[in-house]
Amino acid sequence: MHRTLVYGVLALSFMFMGCKEEVLPKPKAQLRLEYPAHASEHLEMENYRFEYNPLSRLQPKDDQSLTLDYPSMKGSIFITYKKVDNNLEQLLSDAQKLSYEHVVRADGIVEQPFINEQDKVFGMFYEVSGNAASQSQFYVTDSTRHFVTGSLYFYARPNYDSIYPAAVYLQRDIRKIMESLRWKE
Repeated sequence: MHRTLVYGVLALSFMFMGCKEEVLPKPKAQLRLEYPAHASEHLEMENYRFEYNPLSRLQPKDDQSLTLDYPSMKGSIFITYKKVDNNLEQLLSDAQKLSYEHVVRADGIVEQPFINEQDKVFGMFYEVSGNAASQSQFYVTDSTRHFVTGSLYFYARPNYDSIYPAAVYLQRDIRKIMESLRWKE
């Protein structure tokens, strides 16, 4: 009888164990964000012109500076013009300092020089990775008369994983601004 009881308990145990579904971890969901194809329109400022993405809303500050607002991405590109008047070193220092203020929260900053000798547009693009307030900064100058800075900010708490797709998209817009910028004489 004892043996029958042991066999009965074992049989019931195997039945219960056999009825359970195998537990498998679920794969992590991937959010798929799709943005419109990049387009461009010309924008004329007092001392310079460039191409910008018409997806953005233009918000002029004055004749020289403006904000390109991207409400669907909760981000903005701020563009500021300054006249070079024997202060190029200071303007360069300020632009570089602004970029490296984000190093505290950033995982890394990559500098990418920009040179367009034909149109006398020289500058630097800073790509910031990590939970920094700004994901990109740039400046361009002709080294004698004109100086333009720009920075990308999101009006959401910086979470690099969440804003990464929008940051990449807007970085392409910034590169287009730099590549198409021309000075007016």
